[in-house]
Formats: sequence, C-alpha cells, structure tokens
Amino acid sequence: MVVSPKVKSFICTTAHPTGCRESVKRQIDYIKSLGKVTTEVSAPKKILVIGSSTGYGLASRISLAFGYQADTLGIMFEREGNGRRTATAGWYNTKAFEEFATAEGLYAKSINGDAFSQEIKEQTVKTIKEDLGKVDMVVYSLAAPRRTTADGTTYVSTLKTVGAPFQNKSINLEENIITEASIPCATDEEIEATRKVMGGEDWIDWIDALKEADVLADNAVTLAYSYIGPELTYPIYYEGSIGQAKKHLYQSCDVINQKHNSVKAYISVNKALVTQSSSAIPVVPLYISILYKVMKEAGVHEGCIEQMGRLFLDRLTKAEPETDENGFLRLDDWEMRKDIQDKVLDIWKQISTENLTTLADLDGYWDDFYKMFGFHYDNIDYDADVEI
Repeated sequence: MVVSPKVKSFICTTAHPTGCRESVKRQIDYIKSLGKVTTEVSAPKKILVIGSSTGYGLASRISLAFGYQADTLGIMFEREGNGRRTATAGWYNTKAFEEFATAEGLYAKSINGDAFSQEIKEQTVKTIKEDLGKVDMVVYSLAAPRRTTADGTTYVSTLKTVGAPFQNKSINLEENIITEASIPCATDEEIEATRKVMGGEDWIDWIDALKEADVLADNAVTLAYSYIGPELTYPIYYEGSIGQAKKHLYQSCDVINQKHNSVKAYISVNKALVTQSSSAIPVVPLYISILYKVMKEAGVHEGCIEQMGRLFLDRLTKAEPETDENGFLRLDDWEMRKDIQDKVLDIWKQISTENLTTLADLDGYWDDFYKMFGFHYDNIDYDADVEI
C-alpha cells in the first residue's frame, strides 16, 4: 500500500511505517552520538515509561535505553493497522524501538492499553514481577484527552481560560494565515474535569500501586513533564484550565515525595515543541513557529530527543540535580532566555499573514508535524508500497 499523509485539522490520520522507523533510528543515533554517560549516582537500569510511544515519552525511552543501556517497559494506547488503514504513529514507533533495542540485547516490552485503568496497572505490576523484579525509574508522560476513573466516570479535558475570556493572534494551520483566537472561560466543572485528566491523581495512583506491589526499588526516581511558557501564552496555558491541572500535577509531586520516603519525584519543565497535544491549543502553534525561527537563528533549538538527552544524560547524572526555586528541572531554560523571549515578543507584535513566512518558521513547524507521523524524511521513497 502507498501511504500518503492525510491531514485533518491538527491531526494526521495516516502514519508511514518506514518513516516512523527512520524517526526512531535517528533519535537512537543522536543519543549514541553523545557518547558514554558518566553518572555521580547509580544509573537506572530497569525503567517504566508510562506514555512511551510518541513525543517526550518516546524520546525518554530511547534516551534511557541507548544512553544507560537500560531495560524498559513501555505503556502505550495505540491502534494497530488493519489492512485498510494504517496503524497510529505510536504503534509503528514502538515496534521500531523494540526491534532496535532487542538487537542490542536490551529488554524492551510494551503494554498496549488505557494507562488510567486498574487493569493495565495490574498487568504492568505482573510484568515487572515476572521480567524485571523491580524498576528504579518511572517516567510519567501521559497525554490523553479523557480519563475514565475506577467508579466508571469519564472526564474530558478542556482548552479554555479561567476568570476571563482571552483574545489574541493565532494561526490557521490549514491555510497558513493569521487569525484572531477567542477562547472562552471554563466552568468549574470543566476545570475539575481537566484536573482529573491532566493533573497528578493518576501519577500518584501509579506510584502507590507499584509501591504496594513491591516492584519499585528503594531510591527510585519518578518524573512527570510539564510546560510553563512565556506570559504571552499564560491565559490559555499557565493560567487556563490546563494550567490548573498542571498545578495539581506539581502538588502531586510533593505528595509523592512526602508519602514515599524511598522515592524521589521531579517535575521536568520542558520547552515548547510541535506535538499532537500542542497543535490543538489556540495561540500556541503561532508562538512555536516564531520560537523555532528565533532559537534556530541563535543556535539553541532542540527537539524532543535533544531535550531528553540533556535531561537524562546530563541533568539527572548529578547527585543533586540543579532545580529552580520550586524544585523543578528546567529544560525550558534556553527557550526562556531573555534575549530569546524579547525577540519572540518583538516578532509577535509585527507578525501578519503577509509577513508570516518571513518572520516565523512555518516550514520548520510543518516539517516537525509531518515527521511525527513518519513523513518528510528525505531518504524514504513515499511512492513505494509498504506493509502497513
């Protein structure tokens, strides 16, 4: 079957298996290029990655497997191909990762299912007991639009403001034109639902379940990922419904640290990148397009794998990792540099449909978007038949 990209709104409904494999290979090659890792503490060797098939979760798994030579168990929620339609990119990514890791003698198993569910938690515990004994690191990188809790209630997250509506420039990605985004206020019910989906409740549940089953090693480390961003995006992100959920995530980090003395929990605040999640947030894609241009010109642009390489192969190799006043690991430090943000804001004030392609990196944005689904790799023949 010849597979071409089919883009609808902010999602691509097809994925290219050979392209996804190439994406994984290039990320592995990058981590290997960093050389042997020297750590001040015992490097994690058995790792659980919850949300392991795309974006930061996949980059984490690659960094840990090929940087530390660690055995990894991944949790994903992806769709297999069926002959009429392709699998999801995350499915192909995971199969490629398992192939490369196994070829190097690394344990690489994945569980496909709803990470929020008790069933998947129990299956994970069983797998750890049988295959790994205990894990010494847990990466929580779950990005999902909805969550069904143990009592059967389904919560759906909302991309809205809190307190007052918000209007600002945005971008119509299908037509590449500047538009005006108007984001309404979330209700209390919508804020609570977003907190249930994107907050830290499930992260706590995972650590509790692993600890209770005695499959979490003493002095284990666990991480969850977040984003803060500049004041420009505060109303829709940091102070919006998502931001309220992230505040709960930060509180959950404190809960884990207080509840389990033998576990060290961290929040890693990462930079803005093109992901399936960020593409859906009004205002943010335009900000990212400008940010890409500014950071590339300054020579400090990073993708997911560069960010996770810096996190795991640099920051977390220290006995006392550098954190900010909140205890956060700041991988967004280059994004938030004053010279970078001043330039972004200056461009933001000037940008229009007429100068969009000059002042923003639209090509870079779309290139990253298509590569998430295995397209736009220059060494792949996209006119050739592939097995889906």
